[in-house]
Amino acid sequence: MATASPLARLGSHPLLALGFRPFFLGAGALALLAMLVWLVRLWGLLPGDGYLGGTAWHAHEMLFGYVGAVIAGFLLTAARNWTGIDTPTGLRLGALVLLWLAARLGPLLSLPHALLALLDLAFFPALAWALIPPLWQGKNKVNRAFLALLAAMTLANLLVHAQALGLTAATATRGSRLMLDLTLLTLWLVAGRIMPFFTQSAIPGCKPLTRPWVETGTFILAPAIALINLAWPASPVGGVLLLVLAAVQAIRLAGWHDPRAWRNPMLAVLYAGYLWLILGLALDGLAVLDQLPPFPALHALTAGGIGVFTLGMVARVTLGHTGRDMRASPATSLAFVIINLAALTRVFLPLLWPGHYHLWLGISGGLWVLAFALFLGIYGPMLIQPRVDGRPG
Repeated sequence: MATASPLARLGSHPLLALGFRPFFLGAGALALLAMLVWLVRLWGLLPGDGYLGGTAWHAHEMLFGYVGAVIAGFLLTAARNWTGIDTPTGLRLGALVLLWLAARLGPLLSLPHALLALLDLAFFPALAWALIPPLWQGKNKVNRAFLALLAAMTLANLLVHAQALGLTAATATRGSRLMLDLTLLTLWLVAGRIMPFFTQSAIPGCKPLTRPWVETGTFILAPAIALINLAWPASPVGGVLLLVLAAVQAIRLAGWHDPRAWRNPMLAVLYAGYLWLILGLALDGLAVLDQLPPFPALHALTAGGIGVFTLGMVARVTLGHTGRDMRASPATSLAFVIINLAALTRVFLPLLWPGHYHLWLGISGGLWVLAFALFLGIYGPMLIQPRVDGRPG
């Protein structure tokens, strides 16, 4: 009998069976390693210069690297479920993962800066190309919004790299903020689909309420804020709209909420992440209106909202798509608690005791690393092994 070639064996590995597997594994590893590198640089043990050095590198890897991998893993998996149309697997999926990985490892290899930028800029268009069949040909036209979001994320990334390459001045901050706003818009879209469904499925007799005016308001306000932040940063109009959006999201969450959700860690983490998003919007609005410093708001949205919500989502998707029961192990529950503690430390302690800023940053970063180390230890083996129920995927 003929033996399979190494490429064929690689393409049939469980890790490449569906998009969530390699991208969630990569996202978890990057979240841990990038934070470690960032902390070591802050302590002066590693140089912080180079292409996208310092704070710009930290922001870029968390937003475009970590978030990009989470979005890729989620969409490549969910789009197949929504439409019944296959998304890339095997070697095609592996090529997409290698493109994402090349942009992460390129700075370590001292590649030319223009090549680094091209590798990184190619990822979202390549992901969109892979998703066109299910998202564009599927019956639900709303799904096409994700393709528009990926195009806008490419623009955000271009603004960052254009400044890094010396082609523009003062566009990197706008690009990072645009990516943050687009990530939030993606989360509003995803949460509207999954949170009422998950709540109703997990809690007997629960009937989440979705208000049409709240949904309409969400998807008018969020893009408007993104455009204002891009064209007119720190605008008072943007500050007011952020506070309005925070109120709208509080009403949205209240419609879905059932107190029994807090007894289920797999639901509670999503609700906690959403509360962080609401708090972040409110703090951001107050910061724009000069009532608070900006960094607590930024980290309430990122470490709190995005970090907590996405950790809950990747854990949930991994369990469901590897054929396991939707139950949080004690270690998973601990990871959920720890990442919330990381956000609490990063957001509130510098406000209360600013003289110990670097101490709070180090503690918060260490807690973040521990949360993702737990995630990798629990879910890493699931991501690289076949489904326990024997089904494909």
